Amino acid sequence: MAETVAAAIRAAAERLSRTSDTARLDAELLMAEALGVSRSELLLRHSGDAVPPSFADLIRRRAGHEPIAHILGHQDFFGRSFIVTRDVLIPRGDSEILIEAALGMVQGPGRVLDCGTGSGALLLTMLAERSELKGVGIDNSPRALEVAGANAARLGLAERARLLDRDWRAAGWSGDLGQFALVIANPPYVESGADLAPSVRDFEPAAALFAGEDGLDDYRILIPQLRDLLVPGGSAIFEIGAQQADQVTGLARANGFDVTLCRDIAHRPRALVLQ
Repeated sequence: MAETVAAAIRAAAERLSRTSDTARLDAELLMAEALGVSRSELLLRHSGDAVPPSFADLIRRRAGHEPIAHILGHQDFFGRSFIVTRDVLIPRGDSEILIEAALGMVQGPGRVLDCGTGSGALLLTMLAERSELKGVGIDNSPRALEVAGANAARLGLAERARLLDRDWRAAGWSGDLGQFALVIANPPYVESGADLAPSVRDFEPAAALFAGEDGLDDYRILIPQLRDLLVPGGSAIFEIGAQQADQVTGLARANGFDVTLCRDIAHRPRALVLQ
């Protein structure tokens, strides 16, 4: 008798438990992908089906630490699906706190700048949530900007999102951009010697992860430039590493900003609001 979907999921989950903390979920998502159905439809209607031939290769890839988002080609963020590739960081649920904070800061029409836009998840979510906003997303990776552009198009936001190849480490990068009500950024903040999980180290772009020995290099560059980027009364929101709140707060206060800490759903320091 041919193996059923339900049995294959059980076996795959056991195999993936050696490399994943979400082994059962991973197996279900990959089976749904192999069948071309949603996970909920898989669980309701397909448990007794024959196993698609492509499932084994999907499980092999996941067992080799390849992220689920890369295998599927997309990742949910703030209730929307975003295309992801190995050229961008995978949007993570912990970063949704930046959106929640930003939505409380920006009232009425205005412009948003997303520094290091990657997939565009932060900028495009802001524009999708607030129809009166327009935005600029910068990144110094042309391939990342292609991904962000594809996401802007599929969300119907291309006319409100300007995506530019810019490097905030280069002199004059922002000279023609004007000022913004909000600057939002998830810059590189990982220490150069950090021991990362294989799923991050081997599959996500190093340029979007690492920022010097203490992980603070890009904050040191960006924060002093904020006054020229913000309209009077404007705000900036930065994602930070869990151990970086004190250091980045010190940098911000040294540049004349009041700082508010935001914690993620696990109560870890996750973002700083600068005003």
